[in-house]
Amino acid sequence: MNLEWVITIISNNWPMFIRGAGMTLLISIVGTILGAIIGLLAGVIRTIPLPERKGKRIILKVVNILLSMYIEFFRGTPMIVQAMVIYYGSALAFGVNMDLLTAAIFIVSINTGAYMAEIVRGGVISIEKGQFEAAQAIGMNHIQTMWNVILPQVIRNILPATGNQFIINIKDTSVLNVIGVTELYFQTKSVAGNNFRYFESFFVACVLYFIMTYAVTLILRYFERKLDGPENYSMIGQPAQITLPKNNNNRQ
Repeated sequence: MNLEWVITIISNNWPMFIRGAGMTLLISIVGTILGAIIGLLAGVIRTIPLPERKGKRIILKVVNILLSMYIEFFRGTPMIVQAMVIYYGSALAFGVNMDLLTAAIFIVSINTGAYMAEIVRGGVISIEKGQFEAAQAIGMNHIQTMWNVILPQVIRNILPATGNQFIINIKDTSVLNVIGVTELYFQTKSVAGNNFRYFESFFVACVLYFIMTYAVTLILRYFERKLDGPENYSMIGQPAQITLPKNNNNRQ
């Protein structure tokens, strides 16, 4: 690797690298947030116990089947194929010409939602059944139980997995260059094509990807420590200490 070429490439093309990194972060952040919301809703729905009434029971079963099909399809196919099918297929089959940024966020969101649905479902299942029973014993319905008792614990438990999915999204946005999204990989490919220094150009991109993913890791670890709280706790409102009088052995 020629260090002089690396410096030259950065100095001459840094606006393209910055634009590409910014587009990568925008797509991954928005896509992860929307995907987490989709996954949270899907995961909670899949943990609803089947009601006794036949009508509601059938409806819930149908919804669960549809959610299972959605989850298995998007978990079982590559994002690069999903991008081609959704972007070009929607235009050919339905005449919908999606904006590139909208299409990119939509693809990342629904792909992330499929993975997050299973993460949330696993988080809900990991909570002890006694907490569900205790909530029902005091008169809470399923929605109240999930909102007030279960989800606060689930969100803390799945935070590392959510952060891992965020990091994966930062890297996986590179596949969106197949539909022309000008993210970091697309911009790096353009830079390398202009100067024919592929190794040095993609080395710069590699460093930028690492900086973004490592920064996200540090931020998520900070929030994890905040949610865990301090290791040592001091009691508030302790009773005042009572000092007993000393014995006076010299008293006559």
